[in-house]
Amino acid sequence: MDIQSFTKLTDTQWRIEPTGAMRVPAIIFASEPLLRELDDKVVEQATNVAGLPGIVQASYVMPDGHWGYGFPIGGVAAFDAEAGGVVSGGGVGFDISCGVRTLHTGLNRAAVIGVQESLAEALYYRIPVGVGSTGSVHLDRRGMDAMLSGGAAWAVEQGYGRPEDLARIEEHGRMGGADPAKVSDRAKKRQQDEMGTLGSGNHYLEVQEVTAVYAPEIAAAYDIALGDIKVSIHCGSRGLGHQIGTEYLKRMAITAPQHGIRLPDRELACAPIDSPLGRDYLGAMRAGINCALANRQILTHLARKVFVEFFGVDLQLLYDVSHNTCKVEEHRIEGRTRRLYVHRKGATRAFGPGHPELPDDLRDAGQPVLIGGTMGTASYILAGTVEGMGLAFGSACHGAGRAMSRHAATRRWQGRAVQNELAQRGIIVRSPSPRGVAEEAPGAYKDVSEVVEAADRAGLARRVARLEPLICIKG
Repeated sequence: MDIQSFTKLTDTQWRIEPTGAMRVPAIIFASEPLLRELDDKVVEQATNVAGLPGIVQASYVMPDGHWGYGFPIGGVAAFDAEAGGVVSGGGVGFDISCGVRTLHTGLNRAAVIGVQESLAEALYYRIPVGVGSTGSVHLDRRGMDAMLSGGAAWAVEQGYGRPEDLARIEEHGRMGGADPAKVSDRAKKRQQDEMGTLGSGNHYLEVQEVTAVYAPEIAAAYDIALGDIKVSIHCGSRGLGHQIGTEYLKRMAITAPQHGIRLPDRELACAPIDSPLGRDYLGAMRAGINCALANRQILTHLARKVFVEFFGVDLQLLYDVSHNTCKVEEHRIEGRTRRLYVHRKGATRAFGPGHPELPDDLRDAGQPVLIGGTMGTASYILAGTVEGMGLAFGSACHGAGRAMSRHAATRRWQGRAVQNELAQRGIIVRSPSPRGVAEEAPGAYKDVSEVVEAADRAGLARRVARLEPLICIKG
């Protein structure tokens, strides 16, 4: 990447001035090495997003940014309905509300290492994983609509967890405004047997050890200490979310000219927020968010049962946050509070201290920001900052970010070899798909530590703790 075309604002903030159809600048958060490694396609996509109607302030790219569908992954953009703003399926992504939740075990490394192999086998046996995986939960039409309306709150009502979990979940476990009637029968059919399943790709359940603490006071508020064992779950809305994205993106592309929207890229398909199609998509997308929240809640229930059997301990929820969403939020823009539709595509909400949507016991510390690594590298827990609220609508990175395509990864690595190499390092990986392991080889991703450091230095979120994998269950 030639960085001469960027205006350097800080060591971690780079601006692309508006030209052509751009209505606002594009701003990329990255260290100089990360910026130099950035694919030209990411810049093209970020500048395309900057030309969409009703966009506010700037088109943003997080430090883990890489090429995506329409919007870059790691892209953040907010739109004002009163200014003709749009909602974009490409700005949310196909895996609606894909996200991470992290749980406390109350255990230390010594307790886990002695049963590491058998614990990995038990989790792999109990957690349905892989392409087309199905679980023990079957939903009829009434049950499906109740789940799409109720999210994790519905799951708790069904016995998958307990009410106190909901305070630690984004939107308190239930996204308002969901409309199951706007979700097609085909999407519902794809999901009827997929609740409580991880799926494939970069989704995982990991048992992790806290190996570093950077902000002791925030870590204490989060109940995190050096040597703790945590469990993290990364997954989304499975086939339902993908089907919603597929169907609505097609409809948005077809109807865009009717609304006077010129698309520089068909993948940027969108609709005015206040149009019938825009409202339909928001209703379906919010139902997809509830699906993902319910899915992670059921998976938590399954994992809890394993840990009770092995250790007699009950997993406590730290937090659950999504990174493929469009949310209605209030933000201060040039001294005025505006109601915006904030798209985060491969980007995590990162609200700062004092935000009213945070749980009472976390509000002073700021929102936990859960950053997934790879099965061979660290994950991180960060905290939202006051500064970050004004930088990119309270958003941060969501992971390492791919450095090469899945196809390229399978040409370079063999899944069994990757598993064996990680086993030698003390990391047990269980997966039904050697190809899937090769696609997700650690070397296929950017350096997550460098990505997180860039986010920290930029002020998007503050590093709190590093977690390294001991067990990884993958699709």
